[in-house]
Amino acid sequence: MDKTKKIKNIFVQGAIPAEKVATMITNHQCKTNIGAHDIFLGQVRADEIDGKVVSAIDFTAHEEMALQAAHDVKEAIFAKYPDMTCSHIVHSLGEVKAGELCMIVFVSSGHRDTSFKACREMVEGIKSSVAIFGKEIFENGEHQWKENS
Repeated sequence: MDKTKKIKNIFVQGAIPAEKVATMITNHQCKTNIGAHDIFLGQVRADEIDGKVVSAIDFTAHEEMALQAAHDVKEAIFAKYPDMTCSHIVHSLGEVKAGELCMIVFVSSGHRDTSFKACREMVEGIKSSVAIFGKEIFENGEHQWKENS
C-alpha cells in the first residue's frame, strides 16, 4: 500500500444529496479509459426493532482512525485490481433520516467485472474495518447503538 498518497476526507455532515451521484458521474465522463462504474448507495432504513421504528441514524466516527482505515481499504483494492482507474467513498456524519443516503462507494475501471468485484469488496471492507458508528433514533425519541451486519 502506498503510504505517500494523501488521505482524503470521506465525511460529509448530514444526508448525502442524491445529486452528488450525478455530479460524480459527470466528473468522470472526460476519462475515456473508463469502461465501467459501479456505485453502491447506502440508505437509512426505517427498521422496526422491538416494536419501535427507526426514524434516523446519528453517525459518529473516530475520524482520524476512520480516514486511515478507509484509505487502507481503498489502497488494498487498488493493489488487487490494477484495472481500477479510480474510487470514491462518501459517508455521512450526524443525523440522517430514514430514506436518506448515508454512504456512497463509487468505483471506476476499464471493465465491468473489476468494477463489480472492487465495489463490493470496498463496501465490505468499509463496513468491517472503518470506525464509523451509528446510533438508531426511534420515532418515540429513544435511541440505541446500531449493530453492524
